[in-house]
Amino acid sequence: MPTTTWNRHHVLSLSDFTSAEYDTVLQTAASFQEVLSRRTKKVPTLQGHVVANLFFEPSTRTRSSFELAAKRLSADTLNFAAATSSMTKGETILDTAKTYLAMGTDIMVVRHREAGVPNAIAAEMDRLGVRVSVLNAGDGQHEHPSQALLDLFTICTLIDSNHPRLELLKNKKIAIVGDILHSRVARSNIWSFIASGAQVHLAAPPTLLPKLFAEYILEHSELTTEEFIISSSPSSPTPQLFLHWQLEPALQDADFVMTLRLQKERMTAHLLPSLREYHQLFGITRTKLQLCKSNVKVLHPGPVNRGVEISSELMDDPEFSLIQSQVTSGVAVRMALLYLLGSGKS
Repeated sequence: MPTTTWNRHHVLSLSDFTSAEYDTVLQTAASFQEVLSRRTKKVPTLQGHVVANLFFEPSTRTRSSFELAAKRLSADTLNFAAATSSMTKGETILDTAKTYLAMGTDIMVVRHREAGVPNAIAAEMDRLGVRVSVLNAGDGQHEHPSQALLDLFTICTLIDSNHPRLELLKNKKIAIVGDILHSRVARSNIWSFIASGAQVHLAAPPTLLPKLFAEYILEHSELTTEEFIISSSPSSPTPQLFLHWQLEPALQDADFVMTLRLQKERMTAHLLPSLREYHQLFGITRTKLQLCKSNVKVLHPGPVNRGVEISSELMDDPEFSLIQSQVTSGVAVRMALLYLLGSGKS
């Protein structure tokens, strides 16, 4: 395990993560990746700890990944489902959290369709003066820290499996394509990729580009074309975040391409003319990848709409696709996060 001191009590956002914290997570996850390759995949690291998975909205990958990660660390797990809970009888979210606190919970993994719920629960735990950590497993259109960290781990271990670290992505070109406006995954990934020194290119139809980025660019730039560029900070010598309303410039010479799930309700909101047209303009195919570097790799946080964000052929092609590797990485990264939050409570 890395010897770096970990002082973070909650993991709610990546916006204030330091380079040292990223590297601590990556190196700890690498240690657990090695554990998961053994015949006996369980360690007693969090034996006696209780991890409560408070998922107020449906989830398959994230919930299963956190549950397995906790069990691999020998923690006891409690699983909450809103549909069968006392919330149907009028119980509040904070009351639910305090109920799990009374059961001896040490770590709460929280997912909710509204932004800010994990932060509210963390604030309540802090107000009560209890040593309970809160881990944001996705909240509304805010952030999804563990997904971004597993994406980062997947890429870094591809480059250096023995010593994954943030600096490996410096000056790499990473394209993020799709429904960026509504994506909590994209927001967390932007924080982590910019922290690494990568060049991040966002590509989406104008209706699916985050307004906050577009407004910032229009206010701080004289550019009037379809391509805008902003810097990660006023003192940054070179821009790190690029926005495109067309796919081709984002893919040109890209090292990695991440495509995001397109929620079909965007059609009913009149944000897109049709799924067929979206795939034609922004769907990732083997032909479009010819614009990228020859060794380009493709990621997707899942679940995938085959034939919409990415072609089925490309999704299943091990030469390009890292999608299954992301799922595998998720357990190791979430083990690392639970370990780092829980080890201080021993």
